[in-house]
Amino acid sequence: MAVLPAAAAAAYQAIANMGTAGATSNAAAGANAVGGFGDFLSKAMQDGIGTMKQGETMAARQVAGQANIVDVVGAVNQAEITLDTVVAVRDKVVQAYQSIMNMPI
Repeated sequence: MAVLPAAAAAAYQAIANMGTAGATSNAAAGANAVGGFGDFLSKAMQDGIGTMKQGETMAARQVAGQANIVDVVGAVNQAEITLDTVVAVRDKVVQAYQSIMNMPI
């Protein structure tokens, strides 16, 4: 499957925005409530799940004749980009785990 440059750029921009939004909210919350990497991953997964649900909802509305085709295509495209990003991150995590397990002790 070929990845379009525009789709890849949109995915990178979405991830960059997630990191910026997390840093901004953590800075505003104060020094006592500093979020870690786990919080970032949790927020990213929740955003991804929301994007996937939005795509499914828009597709169902189109089938029922209640949605504009342009909105449906946009929502489904965002869901596809999210899924591709999640799969790429999963693959990198598995690859890192395998590299660690293959290291000599």
